[in-house]
Amino acid sequence: MLALAGAAASADGVGPLDEQARLYLRYGGDPAARNLLLRRGHDLAGYAHLGSADPAEGRSGELVIHPACRRRGLGLALAQAALAEESALPVRIWAHGDLPAAARLAIVAGFRRTRVLWQMRRSLRDAVAEPRLPPGVSLRSFVPGQDEDDWLAVNARAFAGHPEQGKWTRTDLAHREAAPWFDPDGFLLAERGGHLAGFHWTKIHKPSAREAGDGPGGTDGLVGEVYVIGVDPAEQGTGLGRALTLAGLRYLQDREMPVVMLYVDGENAAAIRLYASLGFAHSATDVMYTHDPSQPGTEPTRADS
Repeated sequence: MLALAGAAASADGVGPLDEQARLYLRYGGDPAARNLLLRRGHDLAGYAHLGSADPAEGRSGELVIHPACRRRGLGLALAQAALAEESALPVRIWAHGDLPAAARLAIVAGFRRTRVLWQMRRSLRDAVAEPRLPPGVSLRSFVPGQDEDDWLAVNARAFAGHPEQGKWTRTDLAHREAAPWFDPDGFLLAERGGHLAGFHWTKIHKPSAREAGDGPGGTDGLVGEVYVIGVDPAEQGTGLGRALTLAGLRYLQDREMPVVMLYVDGENAAAIRLYASLGFAHSATDVMYTHDPSQPGTEPTRADS
């Protein structure tokens, strides 16, 4: 399945599976998740991953068809099989890169475009302003084995309304700490009075990871990432978010990253304005398509045999 994702990433210029799906394939961890394999003869032609069902939101996931097996109706067949896994609740599928073929498949399968995630980038060859931390706030690096529980608590508060990030568990964090790219030095923690006030977790993508479908498309060299920035709600309005962003950018710049990228919800106007003021520009788009059986006009077209 990972090899299939790598082949699709090479053909499309963007990986078809998000980090959560790739971690699931490597480590498991969600017994209620569903994995659908579509074969053409003995060859794996397609794969769909659906996370566990949420009582309100349904299941979310991704699907991919091997580049050599496209234009045969297999994408529609796999989408219909995914819908059959959850007949009463919505099914939400991420399409990375907003590719025209994915948009056509979504329409035919009865999905609607419901959410947009922007990728934004900026060069790190240009100067990055010095961060100005709020009075009483200090910065240090994450200490594995010490900071996990405090970080999870602040992450949950900072992303209480986020459909994915705010639900991270100790296992989710442990899987990322075990990843080859993890570097605690680049996991920056802001403290006030000995308590965690916010954080900026950076990440470095290598070309070999993108070739395996594990990283962003659009470049052949090293790429730094603003992986996660969170600020405790009690610290909002203090300028800590901007200071943490700059601190992480300077960390990546010191490690000679030529470019840095991040993901931000397309409807988060305040965050987009902040990142634009720091030199970021929109570079790519991921789209969530939703099939909701309670909404009229979502009946999929019958797939050809």
